[in-house]
Amino acid sequence: MKMLLEIQTPARAEPFVHNLLAQKKKVMGFGHRVYHTEDPRATVLRKMSEELGRRAGQTKWFEISKRIEDTMIREKKLNANVDFYSASAYYVLGMPVDLFPLIFAVSRISGWTAHVLEQYANNKLIRPLADYTGPANQKYIPIDQR
Repeated sequence: MKMLLEIQTPARAEPFVHNLLAQKKKVMGFGHRVYHTEDPRATVLRKMSEELGRRAGQTKWFEISKRIEDTMIREKKLNANVDFYSASAYYVLGMPVDLFPLIFAVSRISGWTAHVLEQYANNKLIRPLADYTGPANQKYIPIDQR
């Protein structure tokens, strides 16, 4: 969503993408490790983004997204993933941008729980393939003091 907010108008979408590609930078929301064709979740979310934008009177976010997607398919043969159209859908629903990753994580909790139950049932630890590399020893600030 931060990319869409930076672009601001549909007319600026294609030049923005071309600029990122020329700098060898990633365009967020494209490509997937499993879905090498269109991500079926993105198909559904594209329709939701368009409909929600129309209902909210905020169609420009969908229009910008669609132009970015068309450019990425044409230039890089990469399809939108689930995150791409989630952004504009969440935004027009009034969700704060900083909460988008949390909303995504909440949708994963049932799957993560299933992995834990599988580990317990088989008495075998499933090791994740990633390590946390973020900041260490962060001080907790109670929410009412933020």
